[in-house]
Parts: sequence; structure tokens; C-alpha cells
Amino acid sequence: MTYEPTLEHARRRDEADPLRAYRERFALPRDESGKPTLFLCGHSLGLMPLAARQLVMEELDDWARLAVLGHEHARRPWIPYHENLTAGLTHLTGAKTSEVIAMNSLTVNLHLMLASFYRPSGKRTRILIETGAFSSDRHAVTSQLAWHGLDTARHLIELTPPAGTDTIPEEAIEACLEQYGAEIALVLWPGVQFRTGQAFDLERIARAARRAGCVVGFDLAHSIGNMPLALHEYDADFAVWCSYKYLNAGPGAIGGCFVHERHLLGESPANQAVAAAGATQLPHLMGWWGHEETTRFRMESQFRSAPGIAGWQISNPPILAAAPLIASLAIFQEARIERLRAKSVELTGFLEVLIERLGPDARFITPREVSARGCQISVRITGTPGRGRRVFDKLGARGVICDWRDPDVIRVAPVPLYNTFEDVFRFSEQLTQVLREIV
Repeated sequence: MTYEPTLEHARRRDEADPLRAYRERFALPRDESGKPTLFLCGHSLGLMPLAARQLVMEELDDWARLAVLGHEHARRPWIPYHENLTAGLTHLTGAKTSEVIAMNSLTVNLHLMLASFYRPSGKRTRILIETGAFSSDRHAVTSQLAWHGLDTARHLIELTPPAGTDTIPEEAIEACLEQYGAEIALVLWPGVQFRTGQAFDLERIARAARRAGCVVGFDLAHSIGNMPLALHEYDADFAVWCSYKYLNAGPGAIGGCFVHERHLLGESPANQAVAAAGATQLPHLMGWWGHEETTRFRMESQFRSAPGIAGWQISNPPILAAAPLIASLAIFQEARIERLRAKSVELTGFLEVLIERLGPDARFITPREVSARGCQISVRITGTPGRGRRVFDKLGARGVICDWRDPDVIRVAPVPLYNTFEDVFRFSEQLTQVLREIV
């Protein structure tokens, strides 16, 4: 792709963009004076789909009108409410409908998955993650180790990028698994690393982990709605994600979870027999919403697992926190993740060209290979200590909304659903001016 570092080029690309109309379906933030901000922070909190307001109001109206009867008689009955989200999640995850569910939040789901899939035994007790993993993931992992009476220093492997680099090649993961695989019980890896924006070949990692005899799970918080996924084909054991970043479901929105069908009840005659006996194929923490729907409200003491991943549910879904996701997933199904990915590649390619013109003041730490990054570019601001933070703060004062990571990284996300080539150009223009002012 050839890019010209000009505003005119950006506008031509926007005029030719077949997805440009989707921007009008989101609430674009404005500053106190009413002026539109330059929003490039969808990797932290996505913009509100305009349709979300109507969906939430409908649930509030049904609550006011029906009270408890809304569980069965709301326009979208609340008992099977999660089913409204299944089709959109299967599209984005590349999973079967029985393998995905919207429930809880990311870290809660991660704990539920670790309770089922982290089963230390004999020499195989260790967990592999990346150095600098998202803090909540590391907290979950270390607390699970402690729950099993295991010491983090001995039983947690944190893989570090090669010296002088910021990213971890898949070859390094494979080498680690070849060396320590017999000791590793579980691999927990991100689809996209939150700090650097590096996107990983998940199928390759899953294959290497399974070759070493390890369980493999993925944190897709920065992947879902960003990168095309094929979780069923990857043969991953499980995956978890949040919905407030690229999925645009709002702050504290309902999260989601994937479990491969080989671990699920009801996917084969043998499993159906297990389910009929009221047992579970894989141990998991249980709650009443994971009980089969037909007998759930009998309040029996015996747990009868719902088929598929529905058996992992603990509690009923938060309706008001799930409604906005219906609006967003409908947009994704219409726009199609493959088309969004194609635009994402072009937006980050344009941003890369523009950042390269800044010289040594801004160092590109996201992989240059488009297959190894999503719609995020991370830039290290060089110079005197604290310069990066001053640059970031100045950008914010100018109405540029992006993200900061200590000690020196600015993260920028040109999201294809609502960001434009002109947004990308104007960001580079603002960054250029601020770098000249702050030395």
C-alpha cells in the first residue's frame, strides 16, 4: 500500500472507504466547549453505539412495566438473555454456538477457567505467561498458584522479549515450551499484548502448547473485535475477554468466555450420557445459572449441568450491562470483521508512515509486520526523563484522547468502525507540533 503523508491523501482515502458510514452510528466525544475531540482510545474504552441507548431504555421500560414478569415476558426475555449475544460472539471468535457465552467480567471468567483447567499434578505445576502481562491476569494467576499452595517464584514462568527488543517472537514461546514443557501445566497468553500492540499467531501457540502436553488459554481483551479469530480451529482449551474495548459495550460491560467443545457436555452421545447422570466431564465451579434451564427453578440440590459452555454460568446475566453489547454486535455482524481488519491494516499502515517522519523523537515499538499487530500502534517517546508524559498531557490538552503507559509509551488505536484516515493524519500533526514544543 502506498501512502502520501498529506491531509488531501487522508481525505481521499476516507471518501473511498466502504465502511465510512459506520462512524455515524457512534457517539463521538466532545470537549467542554462542544468541540469534537480526536478520539484514538478504543483499546481502553470503545465509543457508545447510538443504538445502545434505545436498547437500555427498552429494558428499563420492561422492568417498569412488567417487574418480575420481565424474566419471561420482556420483549427480550431476561432468562435466556445471553442468547441474544451468541451469534455475534460466534462471528467474532470463530467458535461454535455451544462454545461461547457472555457472562461475568474478564477476570472473573479467568478465575473460573483456571479453576477448571489449571490442575497441577506431579512435575507439571508451572504456568507460562509473558513478562509485563496485563496486571489483572498476573494477579489471577499468582492467586491461583497460592490457592494450590505453590510459590510464584518457582511455579510461574514469565517469558521476556529478547534483549534489546520489545516483543516476543513465537519462536521464543516454542523454545520455552520445548525446554520446560514437561513442567508446564498451563499456558495463558494474550491475543494482542496490551502495551506493545503485538498480535500473536494463536494457532501456532496453541499447537506448540498442546505438543508439549500443556493446557492453553487466551486472554482476548485486546483481540476480540480487533482481529479475526478462529478459536475452534486453533484447538485452544479456553479463552476469556471483556466487551468494553473494541466491542463498545460500555464501562463494566458483560464479558465473555470460550471453552472448546471437547470439554463440553452435550456435544457427543458419550457426553450426553454424562449429562443425563447429572455429572460434569470437566470440574468447574457451579452456580444456579449453569443448571439446565428446564429444571433450574425447581431449586433442586443436585446440579444438572446445562449443555455446552452454558454449564459454566454462575449467575444470571446483568441485563442493563448486556443490552449495549447487542447493539454493538449487530454492527459487527453487518460490517464483518474481515472488512474491518482490512481497513485496520490500512489505518495503521498510514500511521506508521507518518510516525516514521518524526525521526528519533518517537520510536515505533509495535511490530512492523501487519500480521503481527491489530489496530494499535505503541510509540516510545525518547528524550529526557518525563518527556513522554509531558507530551501525552499536552496532547490531551489539545483534545487528543489516546492512552499512556509508564514509563514512556503512548498507545494509539485507530479503530476501523469509527476512526478515519483524517483522524490518523491529525494525530500525527498534533504529535509533531507537541514534540517540537517539549524537548
